[in-house]
Amino acid sequence: MTNTVGVLVMSYGTPENMESIEAYYTHIRRGRPPEPEQLKELTDRYEAIVGGVFPLRENTDNQVKALQETLNKDERSNEVEFRCYQGLKHAYPFIEDGVEQMAKDGIQTAIGIVLAPHFSTMSVGSYIKRAREKAEELGIQMSFIESYHLHPKLIQALSTRVSAKLDAFEEAGAKRGDVRVLFSAHSLPARIVDIGDPYPQQLLETSEVIASRLGITNWQFTWQSAGRTAEPWLGPDILDTLQELAREQVEDVLVAPIGFVSDHLEVLYDLDIEAKAIAKEIDMRLMRIDSLNSDPLYMETLSDVIISQWQQGTDV
Repeated sequence: MTNTVGVLVMSYGTPENMESIEAYYTHIRRGRPPEPEQLKELTDRYEAIVGGVFPLRENTDNQVKALQETLNKDERSNEVEFRCYQGLKHAYPFIEDGVEQMAKDGIQTAIGIVLAPHFSTMSVGSYIKRAREKAEELGIQMSFIESYHLHPKLIQALSTRVSAKLDAFEEAGAKRGDVRVLFSAHSLPARIVDIGDPYPQQLLETSEVIASRLGITNWQFTWQSAGRTAEPWLGPDILDTLQELAREQVEDVLVAPIGFVSDHLEVLYDLDIEAKAIAKEIDMRLMRIDSLNSDPLYMETLSDVIISQWQQGTDV
């Protein structure tokens, strides 16, 4: 397998079906089963968005497949075959399972990448730590891509989506410049700021580049989907932001959840159901941009950074 390079594609993971929600939630809670009311709340959220069908699992499967096809179509990869493996943080196949499968297939050289453009020690960093430990145990030489938040094709894909939804606001009678654009991402515990974690800054950089590219001046950043723990999380939360915008008499809001690359629960429920319910209460028109999912430009973004990483490794 000397001409095959493994690619470990890592993401958070989701239950395969309604029956596996409890095991999934227990894993997130580090082996502690959820209380009945906690389990019911999460189950209700999945039922509310998709009626028992889990698009995130299908989306991730499709992303892994599309990425492998994109990698092997690239003219720079004619010397090798790239083979993609999936590794999930909280569901099967776990990150360690993906690395083990590489070893079984005889993979000796690999690259790890997370389906999240922005680096944090508490998110992407934790994925990399698990993959690195398993790769070292199994004798696989694996390097990692920590972030790709300013890749031109990623910026292009996101900018296209923002512009398309601003067009939709205009068609609905709003003035483009009056639409408040809210860039958002998953909140993390606020203590990451004290350790100099790059996550907040990288998200602002992505937002600023998109806004500059499209000539948007009416924008701000907000957080969403904070965990329910005793410690403070990064804010303000988008639900609070919407209430503040209502007090400012902002009538049209576009949410661009740039921290998410798929139709996650945090998009399909936290934005499409919860945030839209708030917006309806305060008589605000709220839209969000379409998720990247398997968009060719996003696949080309991932492919480019992976091949560049591989080339750097082969040049050493």
